[in-house]
Amino acid sequence: METRANYVLIGAFTLLTTVFLLLFALWASNFSSSRDWRAYTVVFTEPVTGLTEGGSVQYNGLAVGTVESLSLDEKDPRRVIARLKLKVSTPVKADTRAKLSQQGITGVPFIQLTGGSPTAPALPQPADGSPPVIRTEPSALQNIADTANRLVARMDQLLSEENIQRISATLDHLEQASGSLAERREDIGQLIVNARDATAAMKATLATADGTLKGLDQHLVQRLPGLLDRIDAAIAKLDATAGNANALIAENRPGLQRFTNDGLGQLGPTLAELRALIRDLRAVSQRLEGNPARYLLGRDAPKEFDPQ
Repeated sequence: METRANYVLIGAFTLLTTVFLLLFALWASNFSSSRDWRAYTVVFTEPVTGLTEGGSVQYNGLAVGTVESLSLDEKDPRRVIARLKLKVSTPVKADTRAKLSQQGITGVPFIQLTGGSPTAPALPQPADGSPPVIRTEPSALQNIADTANRLVARMDQLLSEENIQRISATLDHLEQASGSLAERREDIGQLIVNARDATAAMKATLATADGTLKGLDQHLVQRLPGLLDRIDAAIAKLDATAGNANALIAENRPGLQRFTNDGLGQLGPTLAELRALIRDLRAVSQRLEGNPARYLLGRDAPKEFDPQ
């Protein structure tokens, strides 16, 4: 009995030791993997059709991790939350962007990380300990889809019933205008001939005017030195005249000063006396014109005899 009990104890101890070693190895592997990988979150606002858990995550074309999980946002079902597991050495910066991409047209979708300038800081860790959130940008497929939707909307607006009616009316007007032009093709031909003749006449006129202007330019250029010499002589004479005037003023300055001081003072009374004299002469002339005999002889003019 004691031998069997010892075997049982030894077997139990061996079994417990084995389980402990397995658990320790599993913990060590998880700890090692957690040290080599880092979790991140990406929130997409567009459909992630074809992207699955375990999908590849690439950074500028190099595989750096995988997609751990995909789920809808409980607050906004239009958003898709992707949990990423990236290598610790992956340089995720504050300006790193994530977008949905795929290999070729029919390839498997994956998450592409771009950006990450050398001067940008590392993506900060949230205070609550949750995985950092990498901002997203529209994928090429989303841009193509948005562009196609806008083009379709514009085509629908362009090909509306109202625009179709306007285009039909415009075509009718063009047809009428082309018919009118066809009916007046002879007049149009004559108009073109007249325009050609007018153009030729205008060219001849321009040639004549050009020759005239060249002749005038040459004539002016030839006479320009003589004109400049005359202008210089006139300016010299004006300078001399101004100098003589200054000298004359300087010589007669005392007389001018006496005139301005004494003569101008007497000019006022003289003008007053002259004005009174003119007034008296006007009165005398009026009396002579009215009754000269009475004014000259001091009596009335004799009356003429009028025989009966």
